[in-house]
Amino acid sequence: MTDLPREVDVLVAGSGPAGSATAALLARGGLSVLATDRAAFPREKPCAEYMSPEAVRVLARLGVVEAIENAGAAALEGMKLTAAHGATAHGVFSQAGHRPYRATGLSVSRRILDNELVRAARAAGARVLERTSVEELLIDQSGVHGAIIRDPTGQRRPIKARLTVGADGLRSIVARRLGKRTHGSPRRIAFVAHLAGVPSVGSSAELHFGLTSYVGLNRVENQQTNVAVVVPSEHAVAARGRSEEFFWEALQEFPTVYQRVRAGRIVRPVLVTGPFAAWSHRVVAPGSLLVGDAADFFDPVTGDGIYSALRGAELVAETMIPALSDSDLATHGLRQYQRRRREVFAGKWIMERITRYLMYFPRLFDRSVSRLGQHGDMAHTAIGVAGGYVPIRAMLHPAFIARMVF
Repeated sequence: MTDLPREVDVLVAGSGPAGSATAALLARGGLSVLATDRAAFPREKPCAEYMSPEAVRVLARLGVVEAIENAGAAALEGMKLTAAHGATAHGVFSQAGHRPYRATGLSVSRRILDNELVRAARAAGARVLERTSVEELLIDQSGVHGAIIRDPTGQRRPIKARLTVGADGLRSIVARRLGKRTHGSPRRIAFVAHLAGVPSVGSSAELHFGLTSYVGLNRVENQQTNVAVVVPSEHAVAARGRSEEFFWEALQEFPTVYQRVRAGRIVRPVLVTGPFAAWSHRVVAPGSLLVGDAADFFDPVTGDGIYSALRGAELVAETMIPALSDSDLATHGLRQYQRRRREVFAGKWIMERITRYLMYFPRLFDRSVSRLGQHGDMAHTAIGVAGGYVPIRAMLHPAFIARMVF
């Protein structure tokens, strides 16, 4: 690490979608950016790998859509829901009442997506260090001033930064140093695999709900299917040392899905992630901010976590590029970032809480899905809200609520 700078404008911990997109956009804005990640790219990552058209818009801004489509990314038209007692609904992106960036979203493995985003960050002028982690923040009473990083050889070095961004995921060291991190209830764990040969997987993603668990399916590249089984954490205890066996056992709660998935074969080992529904009480602090899963990591039933990471990166660039051009504006920029996050993600936060509440009452949840299915335009609206391009007021409108109830 002898050629590393001692000081940069921005140090980004984590180079997944949130970190790489943040690094790319800030570097394009003329800032010196150093990003780190403990992984080496390309790498596998447990994820639903589902992106709405709004996520694709940000990917297009970053210049990576053509590359991931050439790698085989699958186009997604929308989402199909099946509730525990059989009610169904189908939301289509292009029919949500607000014109999306394009008619379809995308699904592609994180191995491909993350690698292309790292390339985009480097092409923008950011320096990305792989197999390198942030171990501790440089922090005093006045705020955060950078971090101590550790390279693949174990060598540690302090890097000073005007802004330190925590984009280091669910177990973010930056988030834990800034303040309290809370996990909501129920705590869920996901078991995610890629399978070849799963029949009847169409152009829309699928979510199938049980009484305590749910399973998602969507196509990814090379005619494979991403299958994610999400269970309460107390059930996941039985998976220790036997994640693949548990994956199949948990799928049996969904007999129809189980028969379809069982016809395929696992081509990527079962990966585990969670628990979900976690959020940081402090998203900004003097000299630092959080983006992506480090800020909040909602239950994937609400949809597009990759969108939240990418859109969060845009908010960082929108607020902090002008702020860092004038040291007197730095505090103002952090406040603006926090305010813009609330404005942009309020709809997803509300939807996450409503969905989480309904899942405690399967028959009420079934009735809600049935209503969405009976009035197809409502299902389209719901998927647009989850995808980030339809405002939450469309679902909170009295007419929408009345049709859900009556």
